[in-house]
Amino acid sequence: MSEITLIVLCAGNSSRFDLTAKKQWLRIDNSPLWLFVTNRIKNFSDFKKIIIASHKDELNYMKNFSDDFIFVEGGDTRQESMKNALKEVSTEYVMVTDVARACIPKEVIENLISSKNEADCIVPVLNVSDTVTFKSETINRDEVKLIQTPQLSKTTVLKKALETKEEFTDDSSAIKSISGSIKFVQGALQSKKITFEDDINDIPCLKEPSKNFFTGIGFDIHPFEDNKPMYLGGVNIDVPYGFKAHSDGDVLIHSLIDALLGAAGAGDIGEFFPDTDLEYKNIDSKILLKKIVEFIYNVGYEIVNVDLTIIAQKPKINPYKNAIKTTITELLNIEKQFVNIKATTAEKLGFIGRAEGVAVQSIATLKYYNWKRK
Repeated sequence: MSEITLIVLCAGNSSRFDLTAKKQWLRIDNSPLWLFVTNRIKNFSDFKKIIIASHKDELNYMKNFSDDFIFVEGGDTRQESMKNALKEVSTEYVMVTDVARACIPKEVIENLISSKNEADCIVPVLNVSDTVTFKSETINRDEVKLIQTPQLSKTTVLKKALETKEEFTDDSSAIKSISGSIKFVQGALQSKKITFEDDINDIPCLKEPSKNFFTGIGFDIHPFEDNKPMYLGGVNIDVPYGFKAHSDGDVLIHSLIDALLGAAGAGDIGEFFPDTDLEYKNIDSKILLKKIVEFIYNVGYEIVNVDLTIIAQKPKINPYKNAIKTTITELLNIEKQFVNIKATTAEKLGFIGRAEGVAVQSIATLKYYNWKRK
């Protein structure tokens, strides 16, 4: 068994990547980029463990994609994410890579591993062929190297190097700061890093997203409660009663959230906003939907359309349908034609027919964000 653990850092906010989806969630066929990169490197060597550092808001969702990896919560910086991941590392060596380097060739991985005994940190680099200036002064380009990842380090040395508040941009800088030894090996142009939107057009190994569509169904039901404002689809309904619930009880928005999460395979509303958490006591459900919509876009989807069926004996829904449609359109950031609102009664049957509450069934359709069209 290999004495090397692989860490893949995927916890960033993609703040310089000006697309609606985070770069780690861009779909390569059906695989998010982080999974594509991890599986690609996994096939190049026999790692004892593979650890994925995830953004805290995406950690549980990432776990849906594979049982082969250890998932840890990342931090606000690359270094914090590394330190969290290193807690799970017990092997002599650790290889750390950034998800933004999507097409690392096998030769780079082999060069790193074959050199592992030659220094505390093995680093792939590129030489510079252009003239280089620094502060308006021309410097010797033969002394300039472009540092890449992944980097292979002795685990004990890397852990020691990170026992500081000083922030480093890569493993070798941290190890060099404690006088550790560094060895350069040949990197690769194919290992180009995805940092800005246009960079992705220069990454040759990435297939475009599949054209699959994904459908989710949501259902929610709430009884009435007197002397409480009623909100349905984010619209205040002019009646002297509302919904009994931990939040504001907006049964339409709750149903819609579950439909969106179902289409993304991301669980249900209770996993994101548990009704045992006081933070969500009487909360405006529009706030919850905004968080879910942000999540849906972040993890690489676009919302195609939603179809919402309100089942109510009372109150009368038709006077409010257009206002509800407008509000949902704005919250989902899609065109109004792609939001459909239907209302029906329960023909005086059962809980709803006795005018004791309202139910809503929702259907949502998603597709992958198409980064190729940019």
